Amino acid sequence: MKVLFVAAEGAPFSKTGGLGDVIGALPKSLVKKGHEVGVILPYYDMVDAKFGDKVEDCFSFEVQVGWRRQYVGVKRMVLEGVTFYFIDNQYYFFRGHVYGDFDDGERFAFFQLAAIELMEKVDFIPDVLHVHDYHTAMIPYLVKEKYHWIQAYHQMKLVLTIHNLEFQGQFDPGMLGDLFGVGSERYDDGTLRFHDCLNWMKAGILYADRVTTVSPSYAYEIMTPEFGCGLDQILRMEAGKVLGIVNGIDADLYNPETDSLLTYHFSKEDLTGKALNKQALQERVGLPVRSEVPLVGIVSRLTRQKGFDLVVSELHHLLQEDVQIVLLGTGDPAFEQAFAWFAQAYPEKLSANITFDVKLAQEIYAACDLFLMPSRFEPCGLSQMMAMRYGTLPLVNEVGGLRDTVEAYNAFTGSGTGFSFNNFSGYWLTETFKTAISLYFLNPEKWQALQMQAMERDFSWDTASQAYSDLYQSL
Repeated sequence: MKVLFVAAEGAPFSKTGGLGDVIGALPKSLVKKGHEVGVILPYYDMVDAKFGDKVEDCFSFEVQVGWRRQYVGVKRMVLEGVTFYFIDNQYYFFRGHVYGDFDDGERFAFFQLAAIELMEKVDFIPDVLHVHDYHTAMIPYLVKEKYHWIQAYHQMKLVLTIHNLEFQGQFDPGMLGDLFGVGSERYDDGTLRFHDCLNWMKAGILYADRVTTVSPSYAYEIMTPEFGCGLDQILRMEAGKVLGIVNGIDADLYNPETDSLLTYHFSKEDLTGKALNKQALQERVGLPVRSEVPLVGIVSRLTRQKGFDLVVSELHHLLQEDVQIVLLGTGDPAFEQAFAWFAQAYPEKLSANITFDVKLAQEIYAACDLFLMPSRFEPCGLSQMMAMRYGTLPLVNEVGGLRDTVEAYNAFTGSGTGFSFNNFSGYWLTETFKTAISLYFLNPEKWQALQMQAMERDFSWDTASQAYSDLYQSL
């Protein structure tokens, strides 16, 4: 089939989070399955800096953004069998970052209109048009309401993937006429209206032929008031077309046997390199070099969503155990300061690295024994899968993708690939932490068996993409 992705970011060109990883990995995996795949992305300044000499200039046209006529440059590049089309407009996309500007609504309105008009111009009219998150969620509405006169688009099926429902694209309803150049009928009758705002995500959910989320548990959770961010009623109404598919990770990139960012390589047959990485990491971050102590890793944005209010409230108790914790991350200044304070109070036990460092992140995944990820909600999560790939056992809260990917340790059968708790409280975080630490000290054979089980799990995109392939076929 012909499949076209439209997204605000995609590795290796632009990436701020999990969405970028998916757009980097899923299309190339679908190509391996015999599909013809294209991706439309904005041409940011960071793309120009890294790939400017590799992309080819195709042509340009203008798109009507309300009353404005805006330039659309089209660039193209083929990478690993996937054809990437870039929409170039320096006024909108040369900002030094992907999101966070006062005019994000206008920037991504322009991007969506340009993407729809581009399909005809490059003669890539897909069987399935797959859009991602709120930045492209108006596309199903626009295709069916504004561009319905284009005969070629009538057979196209539309899929929306929700990576994080928290960000919905809520704007002034005047945007419909001012930017999209459409009437207000669908707003006035309530279809696009939510809390007296134009809600892009709601539009996408109602107009797409299928809505997917990045794990089965998250698909279920977002239909509840607790996780639905206000849209749970709409999602329950459309439940028949909502489907959860667990993300994969790039198994070639995240491979302990070949990872170019690691000093020592290892495999599940021979974990010697893991022990050497542990020693090297302890030296690098200034912790006492002790092979016998459990080393706990954290690589994360430091936010409430990721459960760091819980971690900070319990850190004093956790550090009473004979453990070492190495943290890498940035985020809420209050959490940054708290970890910095604990690192000074417990210099032998906690190293707080308040920064972003890709190499150090890989060293933490590879060197640690335990990986702490107690998210309040987690649509999918990639860190727990990366940790398992490197034989580092995750300790998670049982939500979303964490529930779907981490099998809790069972003391009676010995099964499991990590540790989990299902009551989001400091008490249960600490109790689960103590369970893991005592198993590490008292039963090293069982611990190693869990490591083997974790490393044997297949989280590759080649497996994960089959579910998308099946979904497209069903449409």
